[in-house]
Amino acid sequence: MRGNIAQLMQQAQKMQEDMQRAQAEVAALEVVGNAGGGMVSVTLGGRMDCRKVRIDPSVLADPEMAEDLVAAAFNDAVNRINAESQAKMSAATAGMSLPPGMKLPF
Repeated sequence: MRGNIAQLMQQAQKMQEDMQRAQAEVAALEVVGNAGGGMVSVTLGGRMDCRKVRIDPSVLADPEMAEDLVAAAFNDAVNRINAESQAKMSAATAGMSLPPGMKLPF
């Protein structure tokens, strides 16, 4: 019984270290979301911080289209960050069975 508890504690500690490493990797991420065939790009950091916005000057002739493209590029970047974050967190929790729908970190 004691061996099982000690083993569980070791597994929990390793998983915590893996989670911290994965969180640091996610924070260091930088992704670029694009829209309009690359006419607008948004660069986000892993903590969803906007680092750069690039807009092709030809887009500025139509302000409404420019607004839509910026929003689309931002959403593309957010989706990319979320996908990368999910992949890194899944790798950190590999082998740990979580209830369906439960996400880490909590």
